Amino acid sequence: MPPILILDGGLGTALEQEYNVAFTPATPLWSADLLVSDPDTLLACQADFGRGVPVDVLLTATYQVSVAGFAGTRTSACPDGIGPAQIPGYVDAAVRIAARATERDGAAAAVALSLGPYGACMVPNQEYGGAYDDAHGSRSALRTWHLERMRLFAGVPHVSSRAAYVALETIPRVDEIEAMRQALAAVPELSSVPCWMSCVYPGDAEALPDGTAPEDAVRAMLDPDVATAVPWGVGINCTKVGKLDALLRRYEAAIECMLHDGLVRDWPALVLYPDGTNGEVYNTTAQTWEPPDDAAARERVPWEQQLAAAVRGTEERGRWRQIIVGGCCMASCDDIKRLRRVLVGK
Repeated sequence: MPPILILDGGLGTALEQEYNVAFTPATPLWSADLLVSDPDTLLACQADFGRGVPVDVLLTATYQVSVAGFAGTRTSACPDGIGPAQIPGYVDAAVRIAARATERDGAAAAVALSLGPYGACMVPNQEYGGAYDDAHGSRSALRTWHLERMRLFAGVPHVSSRAAYVALETIPRVDEIEAMRQALAAVPELSSVPCWMSCVYPGDAEALPDGTAPEDAVRAMLDPDVATAVPWGVGINCTKVGKLDALLRRYEAAIECMLHDGLVRDWPALVLYPDGTNGEVYNTTAQTWEPPDDAAARERVPWEQQLAAAVRGTEERGRWRQIIVGGCCMASCDDIKRLRRVLVGK
């Protein structure tokens, strides 16, 4: 098996905690707002991960890019909002900044082009709940929405050679898994790039927010009958780290069945970046992370050690073609540094 690759951590939280960036309803692009308002700060924050850790793969600050998000972003030059024709230029800047943030010793880490679900662009966000509005409540409607956005990303010059991966992230619904694959298949500039799809399993249940079992999520991600674009990798993100071992075993069993049935011929890669927390819980109303009970926190195994144990377990079973590991939400640069030391020894 190839060496484990290290992914970055929670960009939005790092911007808030280390660079005093505030996100409000006036910044509907969330971390992508800095592509418009403060690209220098974005570069500095991403370089903390890219060069400071250092990571092997860095996600672009494009997770919440959308036509509506840019339309709601007003500047002195665009007092009525930024139009679709200008969006590829900002995505181009995101790719350029991510590449610069990882440059060291004449080389650079891999850049992964981040695309979140429709729910990440709703106000309030719904990637953890999957409760979408009626206009985006079907597979066909979601396919249309994702296709419109992916075509804007495809407008980035030479995107297929500048991005090493396309990351379709935090997917809460099985119909959206299928919709994103079908949209991707229609955009050759992106479908020619190795893609991973990662799903979210919030709370304590081992299911997507829409109730889909992990086995059915894996099948939707990999079944060639869904779309011609079959992901290079599958994964889990924004999920409690203590749930990973059980979820991974269910992922592996589902893929074994698909191999037996001839639906897939090879094992995909695995991408894991769970909640980088040590018991903190996100309050969706206050939009803040709340600390755990002190007594419980003292008894908890550190986040990066729990993640490393799950990775070592699946690595010993020896199935995945590649493993990429990082953290999301509150995973800081220091967290990813510790994770790197635990997993790769440096």
